[in-house]
Formats: sequence, structure tokens, C-alpha cells
Amino acid sequence: MKFLRSAAFNVAFYPALILITLSILLLYPFLSTKNLQHYASKLILFELFLLKFFCRVSWKVEGLENLPKSPCILVSNHQGQWESLFLQTLMIPSSSVIKKEILFIPFFGWAVYCMNPISLNRSNKLSSLKKVIVDGGYKIRSGFSIILFPEGTRIKPEKGVQPFSNSCGVLSIKNNVPIVPICHNSGLFWRNKEFIKQGGEITIRIGEPLSGTDAKKLTNKAYKWVSDNYKEIY
Repeated sequence: MKFLRSAAFNVAFYPALILITLSILLLYPFLSTKNLQHYASKLILFELFLLKFFCRVSWKVEGLENLPKSPCILVSNHQGQWESLFLQTLMIPSSSVIKKEILFIPFFGWAVYCMNPISLNRSNKLSSLKKVIVDGGYKIRSGFSIILFPEGTRIKPEKGVQPFSNSCGVLSIKNNVPIVPICHNSGLFWRNKEFIKQGGEITIRIGEPLSGTDAKKLTNKAYKWVSDNYKEIY
């Protein structure tokens, strides 16, 4: 039954994704980034509804009241595709930090480009850090929040939360904006690179904004919150 549900989801999900990305490409010349992201967020929730309908994967969000009204840095653990989509709906306008290779994926990558991300060449960590700080600072000053996965790659859920890169702390202090820590267990239900989806309820926890004057200590504070909360929802 799980196989059939997952197959039905894929049959619905990927054609819908192509149509969605095409519509974003067509609207890109005519809408502001903010309006385009509002449009895309509704389509993202539709795609996640397909997952809920076919595979019985629902979700609950705790701590929505902790999201500020002004730009911030959303810092989350990273397990797979689900949170990469869902986090786009939390703060608009926002700019995600992504690996450069994503932009070369036909249709999907082109639509991601329209969302105004920060793309990185992960083979050079020093230049990537500098790009996050420079481009992220510019976007924050332009009114964008930043979506960042400081583990740097997708982590299997059974491996917990891995140490964070210092970029989130540096970006926060240099631009005087808070870090909002986010924890989830989506990898238990939509496992990375696995066809079968496991039914259940994803938990997303949003913590209170964190600030500080020392980048390393602030990063560690965000890491500890995410790690401690993940142990509770795993």
C-alpha cells in the first residue's frame, strides 16, 4: 500500500511541479520578487497537500508566534526535500542559501533562480562563507530574510543534528538581525532519495529569536536549541 501511495504521489507531484515552475517563469518578468514568492508559496503548499493526500504525511507547526515581522535568519536542520519547500512559505520575501548546481536543473532550477536565492560553490568553503556574508547582508538590507541550513548538507534523521557552520552567527551580528532557530523531523517521513514515503505527522518547532555579540557563541546557541529540540521530536 505504501508503494502504491508513493507511486500515485509521484505521478501527481512531478507533472504539477513542471506546470508550477513554468507558471513562475512566465510570471517572472511581470511580478516583484515578493509577489512572485507569495504566488509560489501557495503552490508549494498545494504540492505538500498532495503528499498529505496520497501518502498521509501531515504536519504541525509549533511557535509560529516567534517569527518576527522584520528580516531575520531562519536556521534549520536539513534532512531532505520537505523542509526545503516548506520553509519558503514562512517568511516573505526571503532568500535561500542553496548549492549552485540546483540552478542548472531544467525548469525547477530556473524557477528557483526567479526566487532570488544565494547560490554557492560548495567546493570552496572560504569563498562560500564570504558570499553568504556579502550577498546575505545586501538582501537583509533590502528587506529579505535569509533561509540557511548551516549543517551544509542533508543529514539522515537517525544521525541527529550535525554541527553548524559559523555563517549564521556572523551574518546575524554583522547585520543586527536575529537568528530564528527551526527544528523538524521531516526526514522520518520523506526520506532523502527514497521512493517510499512513510505516513505520519511532521513536527516543526520555531524557537524564539536569538541575538548576541559573539558569532561563534551565537551559532552554538542556535545549534544547541535545534539539537536539543530534535531529540524531543525524533
